[in-house]
Amino acid sequence: MAGYTRRPEWLKLSPLDPAILNKMRRLTCDLKLHTVCQSARCPNRPKCFAEGTATFMILGDICTRNCTFCAVKKGKPQALDPQEPEHIVEAVNKLGLRYVVITSVTRDDLPDGGSSHFAQTIRAIHKYDPNIMVEVLIPDFKGSLSALQMVIDAFPAVLNHNIETVPRLYPEVRPQAKYQRSLELLKQAKLFSSGLLTKSGLMLGLGEAREEVIEVMADLRQAGCDLLTIGQYLQPSLKHHKLAEMSSTKSLLPFIDSFNFVSYFGSGLINMLKLFHFHNFPPCFSSYESLS
Repeated sequence: MAGYTRRPEWLKLSPLDPAILNKMRRLTCDLKLHTVCQSARCPNRPKCFAEGTATFMILGDICTRNCTFCAVKKGKPQALDPQEPEHIVEAVNKLGLRYVVITSVTRDDLPDGGSSHFAQTIRAIHKYDPNIMVEVLIPDFKGSLSALQMVIDAFPAVLNHNIETVPRLYPEVRPQAKYQRSLELLKQAKLFSSGLLTKSGLMLGLGEAREEVIEVMADLRQAGCDLLTIGQYLQPSLKHHKLAEMSSTKSLLPFIDSFNFVSYFGSGLINMLKLFHFHNFPPCFSSYESLS
């Protein structure tokens, strides 16, 4: 197919079991919930759904931004569902989850960016069972520190905000986002709560250079980011940002395997990056196997 790069064999995942897919669809449909797994056409659905896990997407399924890598629907969102936090709790109960990942579309139309809804959802889960750990993958809230504080005050175990790509590509990949704003959000999260684990995600294959990736990693460490996922960008359709490069497992490893850092980057950078924890899997999305 012209303009579309086929995935190599090593990157192709097992097909989704129809019975498992239907079970998850019934659950989300009955509770009027959305998962980023389905909305973003995540390739890891077979494995995650088979293990009874999913990343819940709150604030609806329509995003107010137009990131060119993302398959989530764009447009004018609907009103928030006030019952959504309780529906999330019911899903958590039915799936028997001990670690819950909550993300959202970006809602620039809401005064607080949806931060209060995040907080309500976290508190609802903790009310059901205070021992359940909650990871949140949040938008940038247009840089609002009060919105960020509202989420942190609900005590998530991990606060994730994806940097996604290198700053040079932001105008074409994340036109309504700002690289420095995202870095500042991660930095402020640490200042608000020093014990909070912060996390970010970066995609390869959008047209970035190796040196630019190194700079982003260094910037994230400077911002106090604890966890980093790096994975292969997979073009959702011909309408989305063109895949620039399909990395091999060997070319991905130097970025995400600390054993290779010294020979690949040089010992000087290791002192900057050695506190990172990486997830080493090419189609690794930021919420994939979050508990590990």
